[in-house]
Amino acid sequence: MTSQFTAGLTVDLATSVPTDLYINGQWVPAADGGTFSVVNPANNQALTSVASACEQDVLSAIAAAHGAGPSWANFSPRARAEILHKAFELMIEHKDVIARLISLEEGKTRAEALGEVGYAAEFFRWYAEEACRDQGTFMRAPSGANNILVKNQPVGVCLLITPWNFPAAMGTRKIAPALAAGCTTILKPASETPLTALYLAQLLGQAGVPAGVVNVIPSKRSSMVSEVSLSDSRVRKISFTGSTEVGRLLLAKASERVVNCSMELGGNAPFIVLEDADMAVAVDSAMVAKMRNAGESCIGANRFYVHHTRAEEFASSLAHAMSTLVLGDGMKEGVDVGPLVNASTINKVEQLVDQAVELGAKVLTGGSRVAAPGFFYQPTVLVDIPKHADILREEIFGPVAPIVTFTSQDEVIAAANDTVFGLAAYVIGANVGNALAVAEKLEAGVLGVNRGFISDPAAPFGGVKQSGIGREGSQDGLHEFTEKKYIAIDW
Repeated sequence: MTSQFTAGLTVDLATSVPTDLYINGQWVPAADGGTFSVVNPANNQALTSVASACEQDVLSAIAAAHGAGPSWANFSPRARAEILHKAFELMIEHKDVIARLISLEEGKTRAEALGEVGYAAEFFRWYAEEACRDQGTFMRAPSGANNILVKNQPVGVCLLITPWNFPAAMGTRKIAPALAAGCTTILKPASETPLTALYLAQLLGQAGVPAGVVNVIPSKRSSMVSEVSLSDSRVRKISFTGSTEVGRLLLAKASERVVNCSMELGGNAPFIVLEDADMAVAVDSAMVAKMRNAGESCIGANRFYVHHTRAEEFASSLAHAMSTLVLGDGMKEGVDVGPLVNASTINKVEQLVDQAVELGAKVLTGGSRVAAPGFFYQPTVLVDIPKHADILREEIFGPVAPIVTFTSQDEVIAAANDTVFGLAAYVIGANVGNALAVAEKLEAGVLGVNRGFISDPAAPFGGVKQSGIGREGSQDGLHEFTEKKYIAIDW
């Protein structure tokens, strides 16, 4: 069931975009014939239909991954590295097609989609290099009684569950280290954005990934996929990116069989502008940290804390910058901000802003959704926000910047840490030593000092508190997919 998109869409129709399940190296329809529609958030129109995996399909994917496991684990590190590097090259070669898919199904602007493709491809290149550096250890026991050999071995079959907001990067950030470690995988992409994942599966096959090593099973029955997978003794790892609420449920289910877990969950990132901040740096960094993917980012700046002596200047400057952004279909030239992904996302943003305004917040720019077929919300800046407003407590996931003031660093550190989340944080200050001192006191796993873009495949990414368990990226990301085996040797 390989299909093309409906007429009139700006897609390279010469490129075949698969819409079936990818199991054991084959494109197959769902065993029960189920499908679901993929919608363009810019116009709320269906792009195409994709196979929706049922329980039988999940079991088939598990069997394929389990069967391919021993052979893939026995591939030399160099052989796995060469395949991953080929995957990197293919992503760069096909970057325009992948970017189009991302724009169509997720809503990103073309520039942002191309940026995501480059970032996503780097995980294949990074882990192609790390595959040959997964070193164990060898030492003499302190007692002298024996030698200690420690090997890193693949954990086994991995269930990978990815969100819709970065459909390429969230997939490669999990697939690449799993394959480098010698694991086999079952990827369940978000139902909003399965096309990018399916196209990546096609490229991975072309790169030489053996049948069964990567399986991609879109499904509208997400809870069924995780329930069946985590109940199966052949599945030994789950790596999930998504909400804290779903993460808790998955952790509870994984605990029944003590399945290895990596969780990248929700965030509520503070963005702190210190008294000595360079205002140009502060505004530029804020625009990146807030407006990346229209605010739909787990590390997006969620709460803006500005020193009371700089608050008016920062708020007016940020509002001016936000008001100049062009809102529209991400596929079109000249658009700065695309649509939000679906109705529930824009409804939540609207409710948070409306409640804040009802409680006394003032809108400097934006403040409402756009009357259009798609899911567009105006870039928005709010000030005078009561501390008990939900918008300061919940993850916004939209183009809204709520600004509050502070008078002392101790005060802002306490306010920034007053949340169950701890994924990202940002600090802007001219005195870098002082800014670092503030950053070190913030309860977050990834931080930016005087910059709004902080993601890097070479850096460990993950949160503290209820923002997650484990790290992705860097060598840490590879070790999430390995288990250490200690062997005591005497000769």
